[in-house]
Amino acid sequence: MTSSTGPKRFYKTTSIEEAETGWAVLLDNRTVKTPARAGLILPSQRLAEAIAAEWDEQGERLDLSGMMLTRLANVAIDRTPEARDEMVEELTRYAETDLLCHLEDREPTLRQRQDENWGPWRSWAGKSLGIVLVPMEGIMASPQPAASLDAVREHARPLDDFRLTGLSWATALFGSVVLALGVEQNQLQADTAFKLSCLDEDFQAEQWGHDEEASQVRQSRANDAAAIGLWFEGLST
Repeated sequence: MTSSTGPKRFYKTTSIEEAETGWAVLLDNRTVKTPARAGLILPSQRLAEAIAAEWDEQGERLDLSGMMLTRLANVAIDRTPEARDEMVEELTRYAETDLLCHLEDREPTLRQRQDENWGPWRSWAGKSLGIVLVPMEGIMASPQPAASLDAVREHARPLDDFRLTGLSWATALFGSVVLALGVEQNQLQADTAFKLSCLDEDFQAEQWGHDEEASQVRQSRANDAAAIGLWFEGLST
């Protein structure tokens, strides 16, 4: 779906081309530029194809807000190289208050769902990545093991700019570094991670019904999760 108020489409054709440092996305045979005027060069052909398709799907006017893959690529190229330390520390802060560690203390049905659906992924993060996070009841956070926070840093620091960007955005979207790592490590589908992140709100909707405005926001977030999935699929090729 395109925006009626976005900029008018200024190109006819989209394509990709192998470049010296990766794959370029082209509009009318000219390389797309990022906001900082760098070339939109992607690390894999598959990711370049996905971004080219995003541009090709636009109508008479561009829906820039919905072009999630292009936005991620712009961040990875323009911002991430200068903000890596900040992004790594932000991921660490998410680990201190990870969604999967905040357990229900009043609704036994919801608590059972949390234990069944979130517990295995906390265990996976501990066994596979050394990120052992301690769950707690209620909304108040409690300190997480320093070794686990260090493990988040040690995992994130060596990631290339594109993978770190995707991990950062996925963590913010899911409210959980554990779920984001599951997607980044190709152990969890992005749409499944998103559904897991919505466990609490889905339970509340069952009790009180669905709100139309909330449903629209939910769909927008689901679309972003789908883009995150395409992002990491492209990076894994």
